[in-house]
Amino acid sequence: MSDAAAEAPSRALFLAVVPPIMLPVFLGAADPTVVATALPAIGAAFGHVRLLPWMVVANLMASTVAAATYGRLADLFGQRRMLLTAMALFVLAGALCAAAPGLDWLLAGRVLGGLGAGGLTTLTQALIGTLVPARARGRYQSYYAACIVAGSAFGPVAGGVLAGAFGWRAVFLSYLPPGLIALALIARLPPEPPPRRARVDLLGIGLLTAFVIPFLMAVSRLQRPRLSDLPETLAAAALAALALAGLLRQQRAAGASGVMALPLLRDPSFWRADLMSACSGASLTAMVTFLPLYFRVIGGLGSGRAGLLLMPLTVGVSLGSVATGWLIARSGRTAIFPMLGLGFTAMTLVAAAWFAPTLGVRGVAWLVALGGVTQGAAMLTAQLTVQLVAPARMLGAAAGSVQLSRSLGSAFGAAAAGAVLFGLLGWHDPHAPAVFAALVRHGPGALTGLPAPARAAARGAIGGAFRGVFLTVAVFSLTIVGAAATMPVRRV
Repeated sequence: MSDAAAEAPSRALFLAVVPPIMLPVFLGAADPTVVATALPAIGAAFGHVRLLPWMVVANLMASTVAAATYGRLADLFGQRRMLLTAMALFVLAGALCAAAPGLDWLLAGRVLGGLGAGGLTTLTQALIGTLVPARARGRYQSYYAACIVAGSAFGPVAGGVLAGAFGWRAVFLSYLPPGLIALALIARLPPEPPPRRARVDLLGIGLLTAFVIPFLMAVSRLQRPRLSDLPETLAAAALAALALAGLLRQQRAAGASGVMALPLLRDPSFWRADLMSACSGASLTAMVTFLPLYFRVIGGLGSGRAGLLLMPLTVGVSLGSVATGWLIARSGRTAIFPMLGLGFTAMTLVAAAWFAPTLGVRGVAWLVALGGVTQGAAMLTAQLTVQLVAPARMLGAAAGSVQLSRSLGSAFGAAAAGAVLFGLLGWHDPHAPAVFAALVRHGPGALTGLPAPARAAARGAIGGAFRGVFLTVAVFSLTIVGAAATMPVRRV
């Protein structure tokens, strides 16, 4: 398949690869943010507001497990077949959610949607590795990265407009037309040979699930740490550690037939690529999660204007990914771009930490966006590196490993930034967390009833806490620099 693709003219290769792959990527990236903006409307319709976060958590758990599982299944049964399966599950989940008579059906639909969405990103990555010649993969990876960022940026706008104008069911109904088009486009991919007989690693999938669920529960609690939650957090962390120990032992015994790409982790370039993927997910998720809060609390902006100020960052990451892919395709060099680029990103984050009061919220937004242009190099290079070092028969497992690392890193990044933010708030001023919550709900008016010294103390505590968030994300960026600087594979 890859030999035929290598001989195809550039335009024909583009038309053969991009339309079937990029629409599933866009839908998978937009899904979490589209639904998140519809949660208030869903809560108003069904009540049970305390259960609403589980729509997000359950979907994330399902998609995280699916990301790793689909990769191995694609190696066994074919990438095109599994992408059709994942896309069909995604469309079916949209229809189920749109017709849901109650919150329980809606939760079931979101779990099903996660099982579909988790495969979209992994399988499209594996298809790029199979269909596109190595030297051209950088350019196609940039298209992939641009679709992810565009979907993530488009999601909140689309979700808010659809839920506000037509009701929350319209959010899920909107998945059906592009989902059906995506199925038709995927069906046009080159046919595959009949699937070979192979044993599916069900025990490995079960142990992976047993690790992911308590891990995500533990890190989600760390985002808003409370002493009363400590026993449950420690219990979840202990369960995750036990499951991980069992999973690693089982995967060593399973070898190349395991659900994870454990044999590939012995390659120093492969595990460094996974580390880069995890830190890339951690840094971008932390910024997308907490920058709107910064704009709200520090600048007093409403959610609409805060969302607009987030756009430069997402556009910058997207443009940077496209530029990095073009540079890799032209030069053949890979690791140098995240090594230099994420160093610059770290510098902009340190500058934001120390000069934010002088810059103002708009200045911070554009400074972080400037760093975002070079931040896009990390994930693209990680994906390309695993495709270079993995054998063709394990491209799916390699892609699944990168996506699993990114998902776990994203959860950890949001939790770490949240723990730093709220930990520093309480450390600076015991009353600062309550003031912070009031500012999020009511804006600058929440400070009017406080005496001048209390207002000054609250502002100082909140500014110091966000300084810690920027520096935490800078540490993620510097970790990527270290991984890229020591990466053995440095050229296509």
